[in-house]
Order: sequence, then C-alpha cells, then structure tokens
Amino acid sequence: MTPSPATTTPDIIVIGAGPAGLMAAEVLGQAGLRVVVHDQMPSVGRKFLMAGRGGLNLTHSEPLDAFLPRFAPAPPALVDALRDFTPAELIAWCEGLGVPTMVGSSGRVFPVTMKASPLLRAWLRRLEGLGVEIRPRSRFLGHDADGGWLFSTEAAPVHPRAVVLAMGGASWPRLGSDGAWPALLPGVPVTPFAPSNMGVTLDWSAPFLARHEGAAAKRLAITFAGHTARGDAVVTKAGLEGGVIYALSRPVREALARDGSATLSIDLRPDLPAAAVAAKLGVRGRAESVSTVLRKAVGLSPVAIGLVQEAIHAGGAGRADLASLVKALPLRVTGIAGLARAISSAGGIRWDALDEHLMLKALPGVFACGEMLDWEAPTGGYLLQGCFSTGVAAARGVLARLQR
Repeated sequence: MTPSPATTTPDIIVIGAGPAGLMAAEVLGQAGLRVVVHDQMPSVGRKFLMAGRGGLNLTHSEPLDAFLPRFAPAPPALVDALRDFTPAELIAWCEGLGVPTMVGSSGRVFPVTMKASPLLRAWLRRLEGLGVEIRPRSRFLGHDADGGWLFSTEAAPVHPRAVVLAMGGASWPRLGSDGAWPALLPGVPVTPFAPSNMGVTLDWSAPFLARHEGAAAKRLAITFAGHTARGDAVVTKAGLEGGVIYALSRPVREALARDGSATLSIDLRPDLPAAAVAAKLGVRGRAESVSTVLRKAVGLSPVAIGLVQEAIHAGGAGRADLASLVKALPLRVTGIAGLARAISSAGGIRWDALDEHLMLKALPGVFACGEMLDWEAPTGGYLLQGCFSTGVAAARGVLARLQR
C-alpha cells in the first residue's frame, strides 16, 4: 500500500486490532479523543474470530475470588484490571452491543449465537460511530530519532499524545501475533515467549496411532505436580491435545525445562473409586482378553483401553496391574507443541517495566495491554477476559495521564 499521511495527527494511536486494542480504542473514543488503530493484518480480530470457531468463550461466571487465581503471574496491576472490568461488566458490554449471552453447564459464558463474527461486526459499527479509524495492513516500524512513530502506511512519523500497544503474544503467528515486536521496543524488558495452553508430545506406538489417532478420550482426570484437571483429550500423531492437557500446560512446561521429562498420571474413571474398580476387575475371568475385561467391567472406551495397552506394552505392567492403570495410568511426556500451535503464549513485557496504569516506565505516554504482557491463564474465558480488562485499564491509564 502506498503510504499516505493522516489528515490530522490523532490524539491516540493504538497498535493492534485484537480484543485488547479495540477495547482500548472504544474507551478512548468514548472520551471524545481521535483514535487511530493500526494493524499489520488485512483485517481485524483474526485471532478473535479463530477463537470463536468452536463457540466464542468470552469469560467465566465463577465468583471473582475463584476467577482471579487462574491468572499467573498475578501482580497488583493485573488484579486491579480484572477487578475494574469484571466478567459481569464484560457480559453487560456484550449484551449492550445487541449480542445476548448464555452460561454453559461448565460456567463458561458464550454469545447465544456461539459465534464471534456477529459480535465483531456490531463492535466495529460502534467504533465507527465513535470516530475510531482502523488502518489495516499498517505495520509498526519503530521510532525515528525524534521519537516519532513510524508505520508502513504513513508518509511521515506520527507524534500522538499517547500510544496503546496491543500487538499480542507469539502464538498462532499466522493470525498476526508473531512476537516480533520486542525488537522494536529497545530498552523494554521482556520475558521470552513460551507456549501456553498447548498440546504435549508422546512416543505413541504405530499400532496405537493406527487405531486411535483423532479419537477423544473423555471425562479424564489428569494429575501432575500436585495439580489435577478434568476434561477431554484428543489423540494426535504427535501426542495429546485438549482442555484437560491445556489446564496443566504451565507445570508441565516448567518441568520439561527443568528436568527434561514429565510423567502424567491419568485417571480413566475418575467417577469410580479405586476399590470399586479393583472389585469389578477382580470378578472377570482370565479367559477374557484385557480389552474385553476393561470394556465390560469398567466401561472403558476403545481409546482408553488403547492407553492401558500402551502402558502394558511399554513394560513394567501386566494384567494384575489393570486396576492401578485405570486409576493412575502413567504417561511420559517428551515435549510440548510449539508457539505456532499453542492457543496462547506465556511471557511478554515484564510487570516491573510497567507502572500501576500499565504505562511503560521506559516510554512515558506509552501503555501496553493484552497478551503483550507477561501473564497466562487457562482456556475457559480467562484469556479473553484478561485481554478485555487490560485493554480497558490501559485506556483508563491514558485518560488519567492526559487529565494530569
């Protein structure tokens, strides 16, 4: 695109048109400021739309005192942002756009349509009404010697009154969050990016993969390093994916970095006490195959039976160990999926580089929000809530600075 100068210098520049950046732009636009949003992609909210493909999980309905501990690290500035723009306020904001919400059986909150696109369209109409201008295909290039902000779409450096950075983390880079921005912010301390809410890799046998690749193992309870998560997992060629795996991503990632390996303990029938499993298996005849015993006695699915057989074939376990394998199946993790496949990323701008209003100490008048910041949270609505809340917090920080 041929660079063209803006007709007038905007009051505020927002870099990044994901949930955090658009929310910051809305708050600032409502305050009567002229806001221009730059985004390097051809269209806005690409990762937001991707998140909505399976049903847009906006936030979670659990009480705030249970909600806040899901975030790590949780410094005061992040906790304040989540308290100042709560899940209830996000729900009200969504419904104010004409998009009703519902609470699922797990407590997760979704638009009734289960889609992101109607919400994004309504949101963009509101932003347009506020005079917020969005410039796609506009890549941030850094600063000039006079502190001007350089963009591929601008013929000259821009000198706004304040800037909000919302360039995302480093997961799913093809959607725009490529994690390249630290090079453009010299002097800003950044914790290196790492995958979060990612799958794990395992050494499956060829027969297991041939039978079960793509199958979902349902209603599992997986324990690792004192953490237990419940949910489903999907067998992939490389290992396991799914919510129950993502919930353990941080301790597993840290253990692999520290020890080089991690062994998960999987309860294939968490609804059935160990004594009951042992009793049910004890009455089956030895003439029956392991597969038949596990299916008839404790109702394991084919993929769950396959997991038990994998453990037996790996050595060290036999038919006498079936009860313990059903309740505490060891599964050795060899690695984790990379950033290109992770749902989110850990790492980002360190909290000690920010003041209480999310302003960069090294760059007065420059605020940061969303996945650029060093925090992580599980799936279940926490990720989007964190982006929305910090977007609001950064915008309010801008307003407080301008008022001073």
